[in-house]
Amino acid sequence: MAQNLITDIPGLKVGHAGDAKLGSGTTVVTFDKPVTASVDVRGGGPGTRETALLDPAQTVDGIDAIVLSGGSAYGLDAASGVQAYLREQGRGFKVREALVPIVPGAILFDLLSGGNKKWGRYPPYRELGYKAAKAAISDCALGSVGAGLGATTVNLKGGIGSASAKTSGGLTVGVLVAVNAAGSVTVGDSPHFWAAPFEQGNEFGGYGLPGQFGADAFEMRTKGGPGQATTLAVIATDARLNKAQCKRLAVMAQTGMARAIYPVHTPLDGDMVFAASVGDKKLADPIFALTELGTVAANVLARAIARAVYSAKALNFPVALASWQDWHG
Repeated sequence: MAQNLITDIPGLKVGHAGDAKLGSGTTVVTFDKPVTASVDVRGGGPGTRETALLDPAQTVDGIDAIVLSGGSAYGLDAASGVQAYLREQGRGFKVREALVPIVPGAILFDLLSGGNKKWGRYPPYRELGYKAAKAAISDCALGSVGAGLGATTVNLKGGIGSASAKTSGGLTVGVLVAVNAAGSVTVGDSPHFWAAPFEQGNEFGGYGLPGQFGADAFEMRTKGGPGQATTLAVIATDARLNKAQCKRLAVMAQTGMARAIYPVHTPLDGDMVFAASVGDKKLADPIFALTELGTVAANVLARAIARAVYSAKALNFPVALASWQDWHG
């Protein structure tokens, strides 16, 4: 039965690990077997690991996991912990007797969101990555968990969101997103989400759009400085895609960010979308079926972004932002 989560795609699991005192955490998507993937980067301040391998021209065809982490550049260590866990399971790219799990990742900046970041010589993200990989299950908690624990937007607490949908041809698209945007996911300070036209049921409150936009609706508000805000997404599908098709899927899915966050893809953000082909369902047509897949992926990403903020809970720190639920729930 579909749960409206990325884990509606068979062959993948999601794990979260976080530290409430740290106010930060890590989220990992693990794949049951190596999958084809690519990435599209639109933000002006990205922080990444192994994303060069995802270019369609590069050699490695299969990846074992994708990591999203808080901690800014320190959070890139989380992928090492995921690698360690996967290597224990006998996973990885084999070169004679050597085994190297392929784990691309990206980070978001949550160092000023509260919590004790005085961790000593080494940051804790490698261990958080290991714990997240070990905890991966066929379900996906939303809100202030994992990489979303310390995530914020300009006016509300951010977090982890997820959603899924099917194309008319029966292909499934699932999205996992960590929303730490420079801009706003709501229309001004109202309870209405920019993504309202794409909502399914009442998955983020059922408020729709306001009958008339307030004076503050299109005011450009952003938080922080360069490199302090990022929205990271993983798109997964049960369609059989090559690397170039995964790249196009990621490019088209980026439109969903523009439908859900205002402003987006700024010099302050590190926005990016990973796309992974997890299943083996053939496209009915290489052009039109892929076009529909990307169109649906963009809608699902917009919904997942709104669900992230709708589901988030404020952290218990003096500088912590209130959540959507605090103001409107």
